[in-house]
Amino acid sequence: MPKLSIILPFYNAENTIQRAVLSIINQTFIDFECILIDNKSTDNSRNIILQTIKNDRRFILTEEPKQGVVFASNRGSELAKGEYIARMDSDDECYANRFEKQIAFLDSNEDYGAVSGIVEFAGNKSNSRGFANYIDWVNSVNTYKLIIRKRFIESPIVNPSAMWRQKVSNQYGMYIESDLPEDYELWLRWLSYGVKIGKVKDKVLKWYDSSTRLTRTDKRYSNMAFYKVKSPFLVDYLKKINPHFPKVTIWGASKISRQRAKLLEKLGVDISGYIDISRKRKLQDNIIYYKEIAPPQDIFILVYVRQVNMRQQVQKYLESKLFKEGKNYLLIS
Repeated sequence: MPKLSIILPFYNAENTIQRAVLSIINQTFIDFECILIDNKSTDNSRNIILQTIKNDRRFILTEEPKQGVVFASNRGSELAKGEYIARMDSDDECYANRFEKQIAFLDSNEDYGAVSGIVEFAGNKSNSRGFANYIDWVNSVNTYKLIIRKRFIESPIVNPSAMWRQKVSNQYGMYIESDLPEDYELWLRWLSYGVKIGKVKDKVLKWYDSSTRLTRTDKRYSNMAFYKVKSPFLVDYLKKINPHFPKVTIWGASKISRQRAKLLEKLGVDISGYIDISRKRKLQDNIIYYKEIAPPQDIFILVYVRQVNMRQQVQKYLESKLFKEGKNYLLIS
């Protein structure tokens, strides 16, 4: 049996699939199988793969007739024989020592169920500023402690950079088909069950921001979809750490912040009020001027401020008032 199974679904990836496959062929770790799942491609992807892998028996080419990355990825998981499973996308590129580093981490840390690593942005930052900013953020969330604390801001794991123990996915399940981001749901679900996820300190993946990437084109990756998927997990976590549950106070009084926060009300959360930096808005119902918030022992704050610089200022202010992240407040946007 191979030590590692690599799951690589593809659909009409003729322009990038060879680069992805070659980066696997050139790995320093060689005890693997790579399961390539053709998800109803109509271009030349399949022929390119056959020419690239030639007679390398470590590569298994199969099909998943049901369209969708969830079905293709889960098909690969069903066929996987390795102790460890790694994900890879058809438009990305692995660093040559990726699997060697990640396997060494899991071998040395038996209490961890999954591992990722540092991701390199492969593209023009000026043309993809939001994508590049996300990569900077996700690379800063580089320990299990930070992953737990920051997981409700964004997905703390880049899906094609991940590796996990097969026994973890067998026990807690793989991707779930829905109208929500399936990878983010997976990480939140595993973390909620106590699965520890770490990151190696090395670069493991070149992540390309292609025009066809699902995060750009699929409605499951809209901003509201991310709030819908994380809200139930957030409520469960608040029950454990918020001494004032079901009461919370929201920092962010804009229409968008209110709309996103109100998803919590449907799950039994009582929103006591909305904090705003404008004293004038204090006259409105449920608006709290930020300099008049209660002390940390009397309140639990969820920060629904999406702009990075503003979120950092809010966090700095709360910390100056002796609020502690994960104890008296959480960053949600």
